[in-house]
Amino acid sequence: MGIRMIHHICIQTEKYTESLDFYTRILGFEVVSETANFHNREYNTWLKIGDFMIELQTPKAGDKFNVWSSLNGGPVHMGFLVDSVEEEYERIVELGYKDFKVKNGKIVYEVEGESLFKIKAPEGTEIEIRDTDIK
Repeated sequence: MGIRMIHHICIQTEKYTESLDFYTRILGFEVVSETANFHNREYNTWLKIGDFMIELQTPKAGDKFNVWSSLNGGPVHMGFLVDSVEEEYERIVELGYKDFKVKNGKIVYEVEGESLFKIKAPEGTEIEIRDTDIK
């Protein structure tokens, strides 16, 4: 049958409260389920926006995560499509969130004529926000 769609990404965090607030209050995900004491983890929580889900996990008891780096192999960032980059940037700023990536002295910048910005989640995940689809 083959792959139909991306279902979820699992994000591990040692900053559970901050990450949960970021994904729900700042990005607008809804909590589907929050399970305490999940397989030796403090929390395993499912978040959803549209048809896309994030599985947010705390480390297993006694484990310590490596610090995130864009030099790691594997996923570097997640990208979300919005109606207006400028309006989404202003909305996030009005909510008091300030951890944006700056490129060439700008937060909102262009790549090949298309506006975007990147915001950093508390656990280190880089989120790209853009208003144009890839053609």
